[in-house]
Amino acid sequence: MEHFIRKFSEITIGDIGDVGGKTASLGEIYNQLTNNGINTPNGFAVTVAAFRYFIGFNRLEKKLIDLMTGLDRQNFSNLTMSGARARKLIMDAVMPNDLQMAIIDAYDYIFENAEPTVAVRSSATAEDLPGASFAGQHESFLNIKGHSALLTAVKQCFASLYTDRAIKYREDKNFDHGKVYLSVAVQKMVRSDMGCSGIGFTLEPESGFKDIIHISGVWGLGENIVQGTVTPDEFLVFKPTLKKNLRSIIQKNLGSKNKTMVCATTDDATNPTINQDTPWELRQKFVLSDQEVEKLANWALIIEDHYRQPMDFEWAKDGFDHQLYIIQARPETVHNQEKKIQVKSFKIAEKGEVITMGAAIGNGITAGRARVLKTPDQANLLKEGEILVTETTSPDWDPVLKKVAGIVTNNGGRTSHAAIIARELGAVAVVGTTNGTYNIEDGEMITICCAEGKTGMVYRGKLEWTETVSDVSKTHLPVHPKAQLIIADPGQAFKLSMFPNHGVGLMRIEFIIANQIGIHPMALVHFNQVLDEQERVKIAHLTAGYADKKAYFVDKLVQGVATIAAAFYPKDVIVRMSDFKTNEYAGLIGGRYFEPKEENPMIGFRGASRYYDDHYRDGFLLECEAMKVVRDEMGFNNIKLMIPFCRTVKEGQKVIDLMSSCGLKRGLNDLEIFVMAEIPSNVLLAEEFAEVFDGFSIGSNDLTQLTLGIDRDSALIAGLFDEQDAASKQLIVMMIQKANKLKKKVGLCGQAASDSETFTRLLVETGIDSIAFNADALIKGIENINAALKSSKNKSQPSAV
Repeated sequence: MEHFIRKFSEITIGDIGDVGGKTASLGEIYNQLTNNGINTPNGFAVTVAAFRYFIGFNRLEKKLIDLMTGLDRQNFSNLTMSGARARKLIMDAVMPNDLQMAIIDAYDYIFENAEPTVAVRSSATAEDLPGASFAGQHESFLNIKGHSALLTAVKQCFASLYTDRAIKYREDKNFDHGKVYLSVAVQKMVRSDMGCSGIGFTLEPESGFKDIIHISGVWGLGENIVQGTVTPDEFLVFKPTLKKNLRSIIQKNLGSKNKTMVCATTDDATNPTINQDTPWELRQKFVLSDQEVEKLANWALIIEDHYRQPMDFEWAKDGFDHQLYIIQARPETVHNQEKKIQVKSFKIAEKGEVITMGAAIGNGITAGRARVLKTPDQANLLKEGEILVTETTSPDWDPVLKKVAGIVTNNGGRTSHAAIIARELGAVAVVGTTNGTYNIEDGEMITICCAEGKTGMVYRGKLEWTETVSDVSKTHLPVHPKAQLIIADPGQAFKLSMFPNHGVGLMRIEFIIANQIGIHPMALVHFNQVLDEQERVKIAHLTAGYADKKAYFVDKLVQGVATIAAAFYPKDVIVRMSDFKTNEYAGLIGGRYFEPKEENPMIGFRGASRYYDDHYRDGFLLECEAMKVVRDEMGFNNIKLMIPFCRTVKEGQKVIDLMSSCGLKRGLNDLEIFVMAEIPSNVLLAEEFAEVFDGFSIGSNDLTQLTLGIDRDSALIAGLFDEQDAASKQLIVMMIQKANKLKKKVGLCGQAASDSETFTRLLVETGIDSIAFNADALIKGIENINAALKSSKNKSQPSAV
């Protein structure tokens, strides 16, 4: 007789045919990686042989095949009926006595305690494979205790081979129903209902960026995160700095975690878990400490290295022994299959009324009629090309999700079911909006935009957008001058890093300050000077969880800068210190108490002049503290710094001295500090500025406006503004020539180099070191550089006689 039971200690990854993908992976980790410090709960498998014995004993094989043969494969109109009949056949069948005794004996023998609580998980032979995850297609049962409950749960797992979603998934992946078998993993229950649990990826799940470990977590059992019932905490860990034992968590995002799934306190075999409201104090607390995040991340590295491919995994923390455990690991199925040759970019061409917003899944844009539905039972109302709007999705939605143009959910995060399925389908999705089903009207036309960073927007009406396909494999990246990016939004960083580039020539931190911090730094330093009660409440809410309000500013700025530094590491990322104008600073929470009202902020109290002035000095010190953390504690010495709008050499020296007092000293840990060449004085006195700074970055917009005496905010004279005006070009050429003579680096940030091949040729022939482009202009800019290089080469060659 074939073995019905196999202990985890007897199983390896080569046993998929005997115990299914999930259990084979559990056995592999239990046997091979425990010595590396990874905790995995012990257990056993009810084998495929046991399943086939059960089916044969009850003579179900032909009946099940007949049901699957009779499927309506065009419209799947009888899917629900066929699935229900198949499951009923299995649930009504008899469990043979010898199989019952084998399962009970293993349960009594393998676990230490009498009548232990276990997790019972389905494990199919076509599951957790590189090309097909079958994630959530089959059932798992938690908090199972006792012989009777265990045998029922095993039979329910057998029946789950024929859930509607599993049947449809096999159809979509072209699996033969009669050749996919089920095993069941019976595993010691990790009491994460009294602790926490979650999911991890050994790459960034949106972009496929391979140097990130993404970990998410919720309080209680993990079903809430898998099903997308709640928005989890999220942590991003950078692999290269983790390996160096440096501070490696580059992002921490606090989720709402409004529900906690716990084990029932009574022996109720039908309802072994309860989903209850999370106490407010736990909602405001991260589920993992930094040390625990890094421990899981190190385990993830070990798992990925062992399997030699990107993986996703499930983890749990026991609330009684307070230990972390890996309870599942499988190949990541989306980016594992991708061969990135082309980059498709979307750009919204107009802005409309924002109905709601949430986490962006993917980077696309779509439009269609909203179909607001409560349950999968209403799926017949969903038409091809419509946008599903619902509280949350579960695997029960899967059979109809191929129809949709997009998905909007109230609940869930980037690792929820809706997010995972959207990635697999290549669909546009916005998850975790909290209010999508309330704000969006059934049947109205909406546009979903995930092309504006990590935040996905849902607009009213059908808006216009553009799509650009860039064949990156055919783009030749020149060695010199360097083609760099201009970037502001950390949410775009991993995606943009896939483009051909030499790093970041201009990182604007104003986006982080305005969108992720939101508060004027001086309002955090001098909170008592903020008198408006509503603003005080907003500040208190945003800084909750920080003992010191100033630490909120530093931490959020660190996360934003570190994310971009990681995305392009080890390439240079030149961070420009803040360059808001006074009217823009005043728009931040609490800002009006610290900013003067100026007639012309464009040439007023901005840039370097603010940094050493008492009106902003304390705010600049917070910026400096953040840069020191990113460079020295986190190891991102690819970060270089840049000072904007520096009017005089004396002013520049004041700023350099102030930064040095903060530990940001030129040359220390390879630190370079550049100056924006955007004022005529920077060009005319380049020799003196070169004594203070390590290089120059030409800001062609400001240099043009100050050369021509144009306020570029003035619509009346906007037509006169031209970066290619002769006077402006003369100063640009002068700056490049002087920098070359002084052996100082010199670059340019601006639109003209992508708009005009002639202008690019001027820069290249004059000897510029780098040109930074906005993302949508990068490929065109590189083409212009290559054309200019080719033209220069042809000019230098002697003509044939």
